[in-house]
Amino acid sequence: MRLGAVLLFAAGLTASFAAPLAAQKPGSQGKASEGSASAARPPKLAFTTHTLANGLQVILLEEHAVPVINVQVWYHVGSKDEREGRTGFAHLFEHLMFKGSAHVGPEEHSRIIEAVGGYDNAQTNDDTTNFFETFPSHYLERILWLEADRMGSLNVDEANFKSEREVVKEERRVRVDNQPYGAIEEDLRAAAFTVHGYHHTAIGSIADLDQATLADVREFHDTYYKPNNATLVIAGDFASEQALAWARKYFEGIPPSAKPIPRRDTPEPPQTAERTVEKSYSNTPLPAVVIGYKIPARYAPDAYPLDLAANILAGGESSRLYQTLVYKDQIAVQSAGFGNFSEHPNLFWAYAIMNAGHAAAEGEKAVVAVLDGLKDHPVDPRELEKAKNQEIAGFILGRDTDEEKAVALAAAAVIGKDPGRVNTELEQYLAVTPADIARVAKQYFIPQRATVLIMPPAQP
Repeated sequence: MRLGAVLLFAAGLTASFAAPLAAQKPGSQGKASEGSASAARPPKLAFTTHTLANGLQVILLEEHAVPVINVQVWYHVGSKDEREGRTGFAHLFEHLMFKGSAHVGPEEHSRIIEAVGGYDNAQTNDDTTNFFETFPSHYLERILWLEADRMGSLNVDEANFKSEREVVKEERRVRVDNQPYGAIEEDLRAAAFTVHGYHHTAIGSIADLDQATLADVREFHDTYYKPNNATLVIAGDFASEQALAWARKYFEGIPPSAKPIPRRDTPEPPQTAERTVEKSYSNTPLPAVVIGYKIPARYAPDAYPLDLAANILAGGESSRLYQTLVYKDQIAVQSAGFGNFSEHPNLFWAYAIMNAGHAAAEGEKAVVAVLDGLKDHPVDPRELEKAKNQEIAGFILGRDTDEEKAVALAAAAVIGKDPGRVNTELEQYLAVTPADIARVAKQYFIPQRATVLIMPPAQP
């Protein structure tokens, strides 16, 4: 978000496709693909897709349940697209996009939306930079004009660049440098990735931001923030024909990039041995361990059994990691895992924050033992059914609002290259078998794919 889209380890972030939102009902039983796991489905999203003459992809989801609309503009640029020594630029533009354009003053974009009873925000991650607003439906034309104005005429001048650079630097200090365990993601990624853009995080470094020039920033903007590198999603109470006409009116005159959009898609070389890094942080009160296993990209076939494995390992207090390390053995105050599924192969996190008197190495052995338990002993059908029920609940409850539906469409279109995935993805989960869980555990939860970050407690 505009106040920071960084991974906060201590906050227990999960990055699965649909966050677990419901637990298995008492007394449920039967095969994983039967019973409650086949009874409920989210409604299909009846969307249409269009491509403007300048390459802008437009997705329309017309629904009239409430007089509200959500608009999403996703630029296919994130931190992985930044060059070494020039990190933090995508996050910087998350902020700069609110500093005014040809016909809109600084921060006026948000004030206009708030004045009509709406809200807006933005988010930067590895792969995309997203801007969005929710508002009463009769203001759609005005909002499309606002988004087109900043897409086509953003004010990237020295004053805006320097002021927002300081805001981003302070955000980093608050959310990373001064946060307990705040630097863990950076250090784990730096050890796990040697050439891929996932080597660094979206927050960027203060040194890189200090060295950046206005020319550097303008070059980044002119390269990526173009209509042929963007997807516009409109979801809610509108007439599709009129919405498409307004999209053409306000966006189609914006010229596309003159050159092909560059992609930092150098694949990470195969890892052949476990990597171990030890880091001590002054603000780390308890020892901890994080293991990052290399996993495939989001929407890859193996991502679905791996995501269900994350539910089994960490989906609530009844999950295996919590039950073993926190409840039974009482060696950790927190233990969980999640798959950070992204456009390119990323990491499956498994971690433990230890109780006082228990070393990080002890936590590493305990976490690995729990993950190994998925390999040789097939998951009980009831346990798999519970994980699938969590996914079903996540899909259904995670599409209550126009914003949630628009996000799902945008992610499928930009990261999955097919917005139709929103209507088929759940079936990928429900087709997973206990044998699939065991297979991916054996394939991915192995030392050759692991990067281990050991954190002893801060010394007094």
